[in-house]
Amino acid sequence: MRSPQRSRDTALPNPESRIPNPAGSPLRVALVAGEASGDLLGAGLIEQLRARHPHIEFAGVGGDAMRAAGMETWHDATELAVMGLSEVLRHLPRLLRLRRDVRARVLGWRPDVFIGIDAPDFNLGLERSLKDHGIRTVHYVSPSIWAWRQGRAAKIGRSADLVLCLFPMEPPIYATHGVDARFVGHPLAEMLALEPDRAAARDALGFAHDAPVLAVLPGSRLGEIGRLGEVFLDAAARVAAALPGLRIVVPAANAACRAAIDALLAQPRFAAMDVQVIDGQARTAMVASDVVLLASGTATLEALLAKRPMVVGYRIAPSTAFLVRLFKLMKVDRFSLPNVLAGRTIAPEFMQEACTAENLADAVLHWFRDPRAADDVQPVYRELHLQLRQGASATAAEAVARLAVPALPAPATPERRP
Repeated sequence: MRSPQRSRDTALPNPESRIPNPAGSPLRVALVAGEASGDLLGAGLIEQLRARHPHIEFAGVGGDAMRAAGMETWHDATELAVMGLSEVLRHLPRLLRLRRDVRARVLGWRPDVFIGIDAPDFNLGLERSLKDHGIRTVHYVSPSIWAWRQGRAAKIGRSADLVLCLFPMEPPIYATHGVDARFVGHPLAEMLALEPDRAAARDALGFAHDAPVLAVLPGSRLGEIGRLGEVFLDAAARVAAALPGLRIVVPAANAACRAAIDALLAQPRFAAMDVQVIDGQARTAMVASDVVLLASGTATLEALLAKRPMVVGYRIAPSTAFLVRLFKLMKVDRFSLPNVLAGRTIAPEFMQEACTAENLADAVLHWFRDPRAADDVQPVYRELHLQLRQGASATAAEAVARLAVPALPAPATPERRP
């Protein structure tokens, strides 16, 4: 039940008068999250905001986690979960109708702040419109401006009053464009232990504690598996031929991904490999492994936090690669998150033409054959883990609360968690 104590006219009330307590008007926060990761981020933010302001109200687009945290959902997050150019084009009319509906609902509800969680194609345009109507806006999770098209930072700033960043290299880029951006840390750094329990992970998957184990993660989308699945399995076959007794585990993100992986493994040349395909459990597979071979993306951050030596490969569509090179859109020498965060190469990475079975296998075998190299990278992993462990949900909630109620005192700098 919405509070009857607060009238909603076209003009926002004086922000200095907003005092969230039982005698006054409760704060209202609208949120839009577009996929499972955003739903979890939103739920953590909701819980932390409610801990600070018990009478706060939440509404918008989210999933099960945000609903469980107490948000009224106008639409489910799955309605935004569309990947790939052709799929986006097919769903574009529906997505545009959805965005118009959400915009109208937000304007009618008049929240103190709107938070778009990731999903930049959907949220940034929505944020820009709401900001033009006097609603304070936050974009939570910066697009990868550190990697390419850094000029997007200025455009994002025109949409969002505040950008909450998961990585420390992002706010300085926004600062050059006059955009208020805060590093809040990464929630995964809170979720994963500093010392992963490798023995428990092996027990969970049925692997002997002394067996050599390679985790292979060619991606969580069918397009990635189509571009990387075969070359990754070819690389795994080369490693298996050189390491007797090698166990290979391949996590499948969903049923469609599992079907694609199983189809690849049905080829006769992979018949001799000892491969276990599992449903989900990617994190467990990483912790259980000696080495991880994986596609570039968030999974590389999970491998870093799992403290596993890794080899990273990636391929994009040839036409996209041509445009990226033609217009010099890539702004970094390294593309995988562990290397970007470390400022040096701690994980061998192979992009496009360099992403071959031979290159990948040689790099994987190096980790298996040189245990000292694997040990040497552990302190780097730990330091990066601590750097990202900033109490992301709590830090983000403090920043949002100060934007919603500018009279609030500035929060203390969060301490690094051991």
